[in-house]
Amino acid sequence: MSTTTLDVNIMGQIYTLACPADEQAALLAAVREVDTEMCAIRDMGKVRARERIAVLAALNLAHSLIESRNANKAAGASAQASLAFEEDAQAVAQLTRQLDDALGAEGKLL
Repeated sequence: MSTTTLDVNIMGQIYTLACPADEQAALLAAVREVDTEMCAIRDMGKVRARERIAVLAALNLAHSLIESRNANKAAGASAQASLAFEEDAQAVAQLTRQLDDALGAEGKLL
């Protein structure tokens, strides 16, 4: 796997970064996210120090990532619950059919 270097601009400063060649697009997307977040914090005017802006941007991005993960977990849990409910409904229907068969035509449950 070959490594490539990229010069990127984050909040007006150039950084030289190395990454695997096949991950270049993902790195550039990450750079855009970080730059956007840092510039937004800087443009609010309350924070001036680049290091503090970087920490706040990292916290904001980490918070967004955690929220996204939690939403995915909730969606997965909901899908699992729905699947379990469907399986339970099928099991109840099967059991009802078996009981109906056992009781015969005179004693149908449903």
